[in-house]
Amino acid sequence: MPKICAAFLDQFHPAIRATIERMAPGGWTVRFARSNAAPDQAEAAADAALLFPVAAPVRAELLAAAPHLRLIQKLGAGVDRIDLDTCRRRGIAVAKLSAGNAIPVAEHTVLMILAACRRLPEMDRRTRKGEWLKEHARGVNRHIHGKRVGLVGLGAIGMQVARALSGFGVEIVYYDPAVTRDAASAVAAAPLALDDLLATADIVSLHLPLLPETAGIIDARRIALMKTDAILVNCARGGLVDEAALAQALNEGGLFAAAIDTFGTEPPAGSPLLESDRTVVTPHMAGATLDNFANVLKRGFANAEGYLANGRLPNGDAVFAPSRQTASTP
Repeated sequence: MPKICAAFLDQFHPAIRATIERMAPGGWTVRFARSNAAPDQAEAAADAALLFPVAAPVRAELLAAAPHLRLIQKLGAGVDRIDLDTCRRRGIAVAKLSAGNAIPVAEHTVLMILAACRRLPEMDRRTRKGEWLKEHARGVNRHIHGKRVGLVGLGAIGMQVARALSGFGVEIVYYDPAVTRDAASAVAAAPLALDDLLATADIVSLHLPLLPETAGIIDARRIALMKTDAILVNCARGGLVDEAALAQALNEGGLFAAAIDTFGTEPPAGSPLLESDRTVVTPHMAGATLDNFANVLKRGFANAEGYLANGRLPNGDAVFAPSRQTASTP
């Protein structure tokens, strides 16, 4: 029986690469792209039956270079960077990992909220330069106790953020038409219309997938609705926010701060959001922890083995499967 070739397109820290090699099922050949360049990624995928992208896009050109591909297992929840139309035409199954990164993303979201409230990047930079800004900080910094936090999206990550914030003495409101009030009551979150949430929340945190109906959902009009001392946090997808309008609002004092982990273009070279003292920025790393990766990988490998064996994927993880078979998630 020929070996199964599994390809990884992203550039990994040595500890993550070692975890992949150690956990790969017996009988698999694991190939890593030598760089992020398209030819190197195509070379890694050329003989692959399985593809495991993390952040790397999977476009039509790459798929054309992978004639044996049977399954793309995203090691995360967002599949907006995978060419799903080509996969359907080719009969390539696609799976995600629902809630696989919920805990680290929620922790990172809380970190970003606190860092934005305390202007942490600016204070760190200026302290290292020899400035001692304790009283200046008292005049500009905020705490989150007593504030209203608006969660735009109350899925697995939004719920985890609400739980993580429960000890901070905040009021939690949410916008998510797909979530029932009974489900939201578990985290003491109250529903609001999106515009009402934006107009009244002190902190707005986005937890939506990037879909046609959510692209640009936080546009210039909605940014203008927000309080001038509000903070916008995006640890979800960059395409949710009009970044030019956000940068203008920050520059003109329309918002207190923004904390951004995901950008419309990544890396965001030349983005005005990188230059502002009112922003906290990180490199799409909210779900990226060594602690969590083994769990993510275990689930991804189990999905792949199940699909190769019987054409089935867990209900919550299946995006598209040619056989149209799903398996109940334990």
